[in-house]
Amino acid sequence: MKPHEVPLLFDVSSEGRCYPVVPDVDVPEKPVDDLLPPECRRKSPPRLPDLGAVEVTRHFIRLSRRNVGVDNVFYPLGSCTMKFNPKATEKIAAMSGFAMLHPGQDYSSVQGILELLYECEHFLCEISGFDAVSLAPAAGAHGEMTSLMIIRAALRERGEGRKKVLIPDSAHGTNPASCTIAGFETISLKSGPDGLIDLEDLKAKMTEDVGALMATNPNTLGLFETDICEAAKIVHDKGGYVYMDGANLNAILGIARPGDFGMDVMHFNLHKTFSTPHGGGGPGSGPIGVTKELEPFLPVPRPVKNEDGEYSMDWKSPKTIGQTRTFAGNISVIVKAWAYIRMLGAAGLKRAAEHAVLNANYLRRRLSGTYRIAQDRMCMHECVFSAPEIEGSKAPGQDVAKRLLDYGFHPPTVYFPLIVPHALMIEPTETESKATLDEFADALLEIAREAAEEPEKLREAPVNTPVRRLDEIAAARKPILRWNPDAPE
Repeated sequence: MKPHEVPLLFDVSSEGRCYPVVPDVDVPEKPVDDLLPPECRRKSPPRLPDLGAVEVTRHFIRLSRRNVGVDNVFYPLGSCTMKFNPKATEKIAAMSGFAMLHPGQDYSSVQGILELLYECEHFLCEISGFDAVSLAPAAGAHGEMTSLMIIRAALRERGEGRKKVLIPDSAHGTNPASCTIAGFETISLKSGPDGLIDLEDLKAKMTEDVGALMATNPNTLGLFETDICEAAKIVHDKGGYVYMDGANLNAILGIARPGDFGMDVMHFNLHKTFSTPHGGGGPGSGPIGVTKELEPFLPVPRPVKNEDGEYSMDWKSPKTIGQTRTFAGNISVIVKAWAYIRMLGAAGLKRAAEHAVLNANYLRRRLSGTYRIAQDRMCMHECVFSAPEIEGSKAPGQDVAKRLLDYGFHPPTVYFPLIVPHALMIEPTETESKATLDEFADALLEIAREAAEEPEKLREAPVNTPVRRLDEIAAARKPILRWNPDAPE
């Protein structure tokens, strides 16, 4: 077997191999009839490979070495903040006092975690400028949906049935999906030539049937919405609310607070901004911050400090939208965020934001002139370029991304935001060194040379990976999620 090959367990199976013998069951066994109804039982035993412990261990270790993540490569996904996170927060969350808690325990036996939740809410209020925070939402998109449910409840409290929400054309794709789930219709707002919200288009579309504006600040072009206060005033003057997508909050920590520039509600991404690698679909945590006006509608329960100094969870809120997540949210992620904030402090969080902006602008300057940048001016946490033209290619962004794999880098986000042709959305984060940024920039510059002189290298990439380029359309439309022994090769 070659080093890069990882055969199926069935390919290395040999009859008679097995794990070490385990002791016989020493408790009475119940008949299968008592455990499962007939329709849930297998008609025949499962087909399993015969392997020893060593073969199984080596198989999964080989597979693990193929994993790509922030621990082993630069991972510049734009708008996803895939930064290297301190292992100290992982250790803290794994402490038995946190990891072994049961959500059904009596409040008197979990005072430590209740105090942590209470404190974390107040940290996030101070960082964002909002009056209250709920830690309940389980992820960023869940925070979006919860925010819109709160806005809908507030509008109903006022006796208004507004049905529309304005969303900039550069917004994250989850924004319109969250609107639809929350019962709103979406209206697209144009971006101006400067990449910011077109205020004239906002004025024209902000009618009394519009309940909210969903804004991302900094936006997905990596630009701070400098007219955000005026945009908020336009919406507020017509009786609407302003929701802010907080996915890019890492660019303004300690520098600007959304609650101070007119936002009514915002979701945080604890799993991005405040520690916890979030690749592979989770885990996540998407708390929301709100103004005093919207606080009564927050989900329950919420941690409270009683007059006797003890902590508990408050379920009493007559106007609440209800419970949006089991128990108190994704506790492990919240613990990591709390520890991260305590470790860095106010000065450290601000310094992290400054370094994120510095790194993005360093790459912007190094690549400008070779790659066409969407907005060639000071950016925030990320910069967006267009992929160069490649002879014979209809998807140059994808070709550049695949070729980066050959250079040992995870590709940036491609083809987003949609308003930039063949977009390459690069977010270096604050945790990467200048040496890493230079290696990455050098690779992109070499790829640009190849695009002009050796385009076949990009069209055929990747060539140095265990698996060559896949049919991504087929994978998205007809995913194969489990092994089937009867499937064709």
